[in-house]
Parts: sequence; C-alpha cells; structure tokens
Amino acid sequence: MLGFSNQGLNVLVLRDAEELGHVLRRALATADEVERPGLERAVALVNEQAALTEAELRVRWVRRALAGSGVDEQTDQVSVVRALRKAEPELGVAAAVRLATEAYGRGD
Repeated sequence: MLGFSNQGLNVLVLRDAEELGHVLRRALATADEVERPGLERAVALVNEQAALTEAELRVRWVRRALAGSGVDEQTDQVSVVRALRKAEPELGVAAAVRLATEAYGRGD
C-alpha cells in the first residue's frame, strides 16, 4: 500500500512480508515432504519482496499505474504525471513529477 502527500514525496509503504514470512517459516518447520518444496518456494518469494527498497516499490507502483492508464512512458512527462495523478488523486504535481523521474530517469 502506498500513501502520498501533496507537500512532497512522502510515501508510506506498508508491508506484511515480515509477518507472512514468520507464518510460512512456522508452517515449514512442521511441513511434511509433500508440503516442504512449496513452502520453501513461498518463503523465498516473500524474502525477495521484503528485500525491495522503498524506491523499488515506488518505481513498481508508477509502472503499474501507467500500465493501467494506457499512457506509455515514452510520451511527454505531462501525460505521465496526469496519469499518475488520476491513478492517485491525492498525489501532488511535484510528487508525481518526482515519481515519474525516479521511475523513468528523465525530466522532460
């Protein structure tokens, strides 16, 4: 989950990966041979997601928001910013510009 501030790029990232990891590791500790491979893979996947930085999560959010908007990141930055603000109405212009720049590394 992401939260945005109109005053800047204050992004609140909520993760349940730590708790989910604990639950899966407890299940793995008592798993039989049939369950073990699937639970081991689930633990590895949760660990991968938990290791993502907040910047990586912001970039992923931007790319998903644009994918659902029909706007291509190659279009002008104004269209990208508009699409991000439509995806998250509380997102300020300055924050949307920073998110677009962070995700695509350019400032048109």
